[in-house]
Amino acid sequence: MDPNLKSYPVLSYVLSRLPSLSSPKPHSDPPYYLEQPPPSDASSSSNLPPIVDEMPNLSHPKVLASMTHAVNDVAQTRSVLQTLGPRPDHESVDMARSKLAEIDSALSKSLEELVLSPRPAEVGQPEWRSQLAEKEQLIRQEAEKEKSMCKSILQLEEMHEAYEKLVQQAEERLVKIYEKAGEVEENLEQIEETNPEVVGILEEAQGKGLERIDLCGRKLRFLPEAFGKISGLLSLNLSGNQLEVIPDSIAGLQKLEELNVSSNLLESLPDSIGLLQNLKILDASGNKLNALPDSICHCRSLIELDVSFNSLLYLPTNLGNELGSLQRLSVYLNKLRSLPTSICKMRSLRFLDAHFNELRGLPDEIGRLTNLEVLNLRCNFSDLTELPESLGELTNLKELDVSNNQINVLPDSFGRLDKLTKLNLDQNPLVVPPKEVVDQGVDAVKIFMAERWVDKLADEETKSMMEVNEVEETGWLTRSTSLLKNYVSFVGATVSGYLGSADPRDPVLDEAR
Repeated sequence: MDPNLKSYPVLSYVLSRLPSLSSPKPHSDPPYYLEQPPPSDASSSSNLPPIVDEMPNLSHPKVLASMTHAVNDVAQTRSVLQTLGPRPDHESVDMARSKLAEIDSALSKSLEELVLSPRPAEVGQPEWRSQLAEKEQLIRQEAEKEKSMCKSILQLEEMHEAYEKLVQQAEERLVKIYEKAGEVEENLEQIEETNPEVVGILEEAQGKGLERIDLCGRKLRFLPEAFGKISGLLSLNLSGNQLEVIPDSIAGLQKLEELNVSSNLLESLPDSIGLLQNLKILDASGNKLNALPDSICHCRSLIELDVSFNSLLYLPTNLGNELGSLQRLSVYLNKLRSLPTSICKMRSLRFLDAHFNELRGLPDEIGRLTNLEVLNLRCNFSDLTELPESLGELTNLKELDVSNNQINVLPDSFGRLDKLTKLNLDQNPLVVPPKEVVDQGVDAVKIFMAERWVDKLADEETKSMMEVNEVEETGWLTRSTSLLKNYVSFVGATVSGYLGSADPRDPVLDEAR
């Protein structure tokens, strides 16, 4: 049931060029991969496979290196599956599923019988419950032991099934890479020669330590791995080029503080970027990023992060948990529908620009950003309909732009934004505050909302007082009723006692007449 690699010729060729996972042991057959046929003898090793005749650029070292990098996930999954064993056959999978269903059914029946079992008269209720809990735990443990083997078979099947899809996706990726080989072929000489300026910089770096490199607007298509060896580099400007990839070797720039890769063709940032522990400013705006690597959260020295003008659908969940020193965050002109709740932990944040997204709201605890001075949320259009009540806790907010949204009512706490001096509420269907107040400016809006807040507090206080009075009146009535009941009981007892002390009735009077 393993995928037949004859259906994936490009992937088969690339995998056949990968080095062995382990060196062969003496007097043993050389190792070969799960998908690969056993290696042929030396006499035929020099013959290139037919696929190379059909796709001549396939054997070029740089094209092959790019493809090898693209199938790392296949190689890693293959290694795991080699350890776990071959894919289970269809019958074994069906039997495992059937057995699991039987075990679950038996478990339900046993638990039902346990619940309905009568409690012995000599056993108390608490002790009986404890015994039932122990028996239930034992029953479940036994069931889990029976299910473990079946689950292992099904998990192995799922892994192989996922691996089959992975192989198919890998073949598609490799074909796309090869489709770009036409461009590679046209630029092979340029690639081999490398930009003379880049060569000069690398040579200079060998002679003395460079701290700043500016390669802005040089039409660079790739960055040599050797750049990662300029260990003393503090600032690197690669903006305005045609870079599609930033090499993983950038992790070697341990002292780097500023990195500008804006206005390129990047679809992703390398995971190794998280190793830049001293990075303070990162500008990756104007690219084709769909997501940021989670490892970016490890750049804990970041003060400024600009990833605007991309295609980001979300931000890393732990962004705010890790980047506690961040002061400026620009994420405008993306496709964000929400900001992670962890962003509320960025206590140093002073500037947040998220305009032109698809935001449906802000985290409820946004008010914890007490150092925030500028907040731009304009042009989220029909998606942004309200602002959280905690907005009023942004005590240092000076500029707020929420124009071109669908906000009807400002939060009641808005009047507490004492330092707010610039406010844009244009193109919103505002009801509170009314338009005539908005037209008078930011101070009028703050005064209106503050008075509304005071009125609301007064109403709540009046309501609370009425509830207290009602409770007190209810308490008086209850006490009065209680006293009356006691009095009636006392009188009743007295009368009963009085009647009970009278002389016994004459039995003659009760005789039938």
